[in-house]
Order: sequence, then structure tokens, then C-alpha cells
Amino acid sequence: MQKNTPPRSTIRLTRRGRIALVATGAVVVGTAVAVPLLTLGPADDGRPATLVIPEGRRASQVYAAVDKALALPPGSTKKSLAKAALKLPNDAGGNPEGYLFPAVYPLQEKTTPEKLLALMVDTANEKFNGAPIAAGAQRNAMNVYQAVTIASIVQAEAATKADMGKVARVVFNRLERGMPLQMDSTLNYALGRSTLRTTASDTRVDSPYNSYQRMGLPPTPIGNPGEEAMRAAINPPPGDWLYFVTVRPGDTRFTADYAEHQRNVAEFDAIRKKDGARAAG
Repeated sequence: MQKNTPPRSTIRLTRRGRIALVATGAVVVGTAVAVPLLTLGPADDGRPATLVIPEGRRASQVYAAVDKALALPPGSTKKSLAKAALKLPNDAGGNPEGYLFPAVYPLQEKTTPEKLLALMVDTANEKFNGAPIAAGAQRNAMNVYQAVTIASIVQAEAATKADMGKVARVVFNRLERGMPLQMDSTLNYALGRSTLRTTASDTRVDSPYNSYQRMGLPPTPIGNPGEEAMRAAINPPPGDWLYFVTVRPGDTRFTADYAEHQRNVAEFDAIRKKDGARAAG
């Protein structure tokens, strides 16, 4: 870590203040945002005909979606992993996180969890192992699995598609400088939650996904990224950014200067406090 880097306990890197604008059916509780996990299109007989997995959903969410779509008891899809024979990279260690590709999947009468999961993984392999992604990963001195891991962070952290490349550049810049990533999204993954607020005690949690305490990338992806996030992960734009915060919707500020970042965070805190007071009134 560079000597001019502030102590870990004082750095706030990620998008505190990202306000998600989601489609009809979203449920907002405090600052945590739960979006609809799946969309089911009815067949002629009333059964679901398709299952839509949006970008960024975690494997646990996908399992629950498949259970619901196939009218199975909760936990059935996760239990089916042992016999699914998924074609995962060796680095995955049998964990399909990152490889349950977000897309529209057909549901037929004989569809099983194993078939659905295998189709998702096969789709991911087709997307990720082609020349553009594989060559891009190699160009950045990493393998495809590491690129997927970075893409999953980008998917979770970027407020807009336009921000994805800059978020990826922040990841690369921090890795190259030997700085911890300090991404709130990895803590959320460790704690099995989705929230925009991270406390000091959160940053001390003992987990390999705690990127405040652990150096380098998390051991696995933290969600299932889409193609835009993958492209950002292998071809980020040039820039010296080390910090970012979404001060208000559509206003994400990237900087290499810690003092400037502190001012941006202070502005966000003031806006959040003002909005909280208005809501309370």
C-alpha cells in the first residue's frame, strides 16, 4: 500500500449513496432495495413459459427463482447442484456463482433444475470463453474466472452502464497499487444482504469476501454479471481513479484525490440527511 494512502479505517471507496430506480414491483425497505428477481411469461395453459434472470443476481437468488418457476420446495435447486454436472472452470471449485448467466430461459414440461442450471452455465461458457473475452482477460494478465469476478463487482457497484468502465478501472488501479478494494458490495455478499449503508463494524467481519480487510479479489464472483459488465472488466478506459461515490442519481464522482473524495462523500451525507429529515417530516 502506498504511504500516502489514508488508513483503511478512514477510506470510503464505494458507492455510498447509489439510489436504485427500479421497475414496478420493487420493494424498498430503508436503504436496501429488493428488485423483482424473475419475470414469468405464461404459456397457453397458464404455466410459466420463460424465466428471466436479470444481471447481477446472486446464485442463491437464482436458485430461489428456479424453485419458484418450477413450483418446487424451497432449496430444491441448490440441492440439485451435486448431480447437475455443471461445466465450470477449475477455479470455481464447483461453485457456479458468476456462471449462471443472466438471460431469458425457456421452461418446458420436462424442465428440471439440473437442466436449467446447465443451460445457464453453458451460456456463460459460450459468452465468456470466446476470443474477445479470453483475449481481453489475457491482455490484462488474468484468467477468465478472474475477469468474471471483476465483472461481478462492476455489476454490483456501477450505478449506470456508463459508469461500469470507470468502476473496473478503479478495481485495476487499486490492485496494481497493492490497495485493498474496499468494496461495499463484497461485504454485502459476505453478509447475505443488499444495502447501501456499511458500518465500521461491518468492515471488521471475518470473511474472505471482506475486501476492507483482505487484499486482492474475493475468492469467487459475488453475483452473475452480464455482457456489459464483462466488457468493462476486460477493457476499462484509462484513468487514475481510486475512489467513487454516487452523490445523487446520475451523479457518480470518480477521483484519484482522497480529499476530493471526502468532500464528495460529505455532500452525499448532507443530501441523505436532508432527504431523511424531509421524509420524517
